[in-house]
Amino acid sequence: MELTLHDYWRSSSAFRVRIALNLKGADYRGVEVDLLQGEQLAEGYAAVNVQKLVPALEVDGQVITQTLAIIDWLDGAFPVPRLIPEKPLERARTIALAQIIIADTQPLQNMRVLKYLRAQFGADDAAVDQWAQHWIGEGLAALEAQAPEEGYFGGAAPNIVDVVLVPQVMNARRYKLDLAPFPCLTRIDAAMHALDAVAQAKPEALRPA
Repeated sequence: MELTLHDYWRSSSAFRVRIALNLKGADYRGVEVDLLQGEQLAEGYAAVNVQKLVPALEVDGQVITQTLAIIDWLDGAFPVPRLIPEKPLERARTIALAQIIIADTQPLQNMRVLKYLRAQFGADDAAVDQWAQHWIGEGLAALEAQAPEEGYFGGAAPNIVDVVLVPQVMNARRYKLDLAPFPCLTRIDAAMHALDAVAQAKPEALRPA
């Protein structure tokens, strides 16, 4: 099986998928799509992902987009360790928690949304930071209220919620959000950062020279 990840080192969405691939021990080839240079808008990449976003995972030439879909596919192709539970109620609850980040938080502070705020509404840096802090804080508060006191969201081992949490906490720090109200999340984030799968997926590990 040949896996190719269309990736950008600083993308939090791509970071999630790199963590998942590493946890699975899956071999893949990374292809950089430089978002700052606008490479995602090029005709060639649009043929890979019509949304012109990263990540996109090619599996023997077939493309999967959207991080939840990619991680769900990985669970089927590489069953151990499992990141999304199989039992219907556990599966639904876990996906709902992950969607707090994937659907309701990260999209509101990604690059294209913040660029639009600047270009169309004249938001300055302070306003953009305030916007990002607000929506990240809302999402993390909802997740903190449902976080375990011990272990990971996945129990003794990480699941998809733990995977998507790491890049979101990274973004929270980037926008200087006070993390003191989120002790369970910061504990889980620290535990995740102790894993080789996360260390090898970090943006700083992939930053171009």
